[in-house]
Amino acid sequence: MKIYDYLIIGGGVCGCNVAYELHKHTSNILLIDKLDDVAKGASGAAGAFLSPLLGKPNNFKDLVTTSLPYAVNFYKQNTPNFIDNCGTIRIPKDDTDEDKFQSYIPFIDFPFEKKEAGYFFPIGSVVDSYGICKTLTQEIEKKLNYEVISIEYDGINWIINNEITTKNLILTTGANTKLIVEKYIDIRAIWGQRIDIETSTCISVNYHKECSVSKSTPLNTTTNKLSIGATHHRFVEERELSEEDTNELLKKASDIVNLKDVKVVTMHGGARASSSDYFPIVGEVIDSSKTIEEFPYLKNGTNVNPSRFTRYKNIFILNGVGGRGFVIAPYLAKRLVENIVNNEPLEESITSDRLFKRWVKNEKNRS
Repeated sequence: MKIYDYLIIGGGVCGCNVAYELHKHTSNILLIDKLDDVAKGASGAAGAFLSPLLGKPNNFKDLVTTSLPYAVNFYKQNTPNFIDNCGTIRIPKDDTDEDKFQSYIPFIDFPFEKKEAGYFFPIGSVVDSYGICKTLTQEIEKKLNYEVISIEYDGINWIINNEITTKNLILTTGANTKLIVEKYIDIRAIWGQRIDIETSTCISVNYHKECSVSKSTPLNTTTNKLSIGATHHRFVEERELSEEDTNELLKKASDIVNLKDVKVVTMHGGARASSSDYFPIVGEVIDSSKTIEEFPYLKNGTNVNPSRFTRYKNIFILNGVGGRGFVIAPYLAKRLVENIVNNEPLEESITSDRLFKRWVKNEKNRS
């Protein structure tokens, strides 16, 4: 029976980037997804806009600032047909938002200039989410339309559904975290929506205000195609796209540019995965039961070096990238593979350690 070096569960932007990075080291990889192709879930619904995160310095802003130029260069080099680095005009929503922008100017990490009603960032880009994922995995063995029901460790390898064996297992499952029951891995869903429209309006850059509007692509002498995308609030139950959702998105887009002769061509929606603190989760997964059994005083607030935590053998995760998946996934996938293959350490701010320690503290407070 074939034993894979690496098996990745989840064919979205995270799984496809991890597969691409691992393929630099081995071809013995299997990518599994429950749908019939890659990027068919939340990643396929993404507007896939790449733009800076504005604000005062913090760890997440630093991550986006590092990831954004990496992602733009990565896509240009590896998927050049599926990125348009046309720049983005960010338009303040109101006077308060304008005041915020002015206060952020000393902390903006990328060149920009005043343009139209907003500020033009040349690094702003839009990518074709499906084209990106398809290209990155074109040399990767896949098993699609395959639902993973169980994962078991036999002491040496991981067994999937009692029929597929792998030395290493990587979970890039997005909003579905049922395969490992660990309460501290608190992944929540954020509703993401994108509509593709045909319009006689032609625009040469991306725009962002309360939603994002892509540069238009000519279909013929009178008709252009463009995408409108937005990330909405967290929600609990899966939901269907409604006409009200689409009309709201069109209204927000029309507040940015004057869209004429609009015809909605396709609608996409999906549950984007976000952690409780909006940071991604990368690296090994802590076995909470065994760790607390070994260090019961963790519940009393006693500090234990994370290197002593018990972790699941040869199982890794990349999740919680939220609405900025196409910005941060390439960089995080590279860091994860460097960690797996070369044992290069990961920053605690992106590992599961922070979530576990917070969860243990909260468990103490609840008891």
